[in-house]
Amino acid sequence: MQETAVNEYINEYVNLFVWSCSVLLLMPSQLPVDFRVAPDDLRIAASGLQRPECVLATASGALYSADWRGGVAISRADGGNEVIASQIAVDRPARPNGIALRADGSFLFADLGESLGGIYALTRAGDIKRLVTHCEDAALPPSNFVCEDAAGRIWFTVSTRLVPRWKAWRADVADGFIGVHDLRSTRIVADGLGYTNEIAFSPDGQFIYVNETYAQRVSRFPLKADATLGSKEVVADLGAGNFPDGLTFDAEGNLWVTCIVSNRVIVIRPDGTCQTVLDGADSAHTAAFEAKYQAGALLPADTATAGKSSLGNISSLAFGGPDLRTAYLGCLLDDKIRSFPVPVAGHPPLHWQYY
Repeated sequence: MQETAVNEYINEYVNLFVWSCSVLLLMPSQLPVDFRVAPDDLRIAASGLQRPECVLATASGALYSADWRGGVAISRADGGNEVIASQIAVDRPARPNGIALRADGSFLFADLGESLGGIYALTRAGDIKRLVTHCEDAALPPSNFVCEDAAGRIWFTVSTRLVPRWKAWRADVADGFIGVHDLRSTRIVADGLGYTNEIAFSPDGQFIYVNETYAQRVSRFPLKADATLGSKEVVADLGAGNFPDGLTFDAEGNLWVTCIVSNRVIVIRPDGTCQTVLDGADSAHTAAFEAKYQAGALLPADTATAGKSSLGNISSLAFGGPDLRTAYLGCLLDDKIRSFPVPVAGHPPLHWQYY
């Protein structure tokens, strides 16, 4: 696609969302302040998966999730599952964490290797290709999340440069970063973050939001046309026991955040008000985890359980269904994607009409 056509597409996309947001500001919120869902009210949307940490939904009804059999699982509306898997090396299966669906039906995934990561492309036939293995002349550490923007730029996150990664599960470590890959270069655009996790573009295209998991907060950066970022602003400090992992917007501009450990879904409204809409916490486990976090003493065994919670450390949320009013939850410690109905439609992601 020529540069002029790309710019026209971007402008049309941004103008549409700016107009949509201005209209929504005139409408009363469809998300009641008392909206809550109980863990027992969740239904199973897909099962038989392996570590479905990141979940995506499309208008076709298909669900896509990262799968540690080495790629991406496709869960269809009729209940069938298909796994597209590959290996990075003969003795090295892919370890996808965040995934993205591309317009041609292929995928991007952020690889969470033991000591090295990277961003890879995966075709429907299972062919794998290295796209980003270095950033500013340094090899990428285990990589957390990846997404594309309307201009085709690839954005990715690295939670920490420390190996093993659990050494960064502390409040006093902030060495995570956001990177971008385009025709110019692969470069860091935001650094010094407290365990960088998922990122999301605001519906109006003016900001990029990020979860800082082990800083227990959500932050944002002004997003400039040249893919540089302005100064960081803290959106919300989520408090004890809440470690934000996934985030996505609804059509009203509310930000839906999934928290591991506490197994909560917290909505951050445009005015900064926080509302817990799902609480699946095992309070004893959450309190013990928080105490070890405060002491800087967390170990891998601490994240290998959700205590007595049935939700398996929920890690991402995607809006789907015919009207974008179904929320789908990915998780770290279970083989299932769960779902629940929501009173407000999700903001259509860039991949909504793909496959």
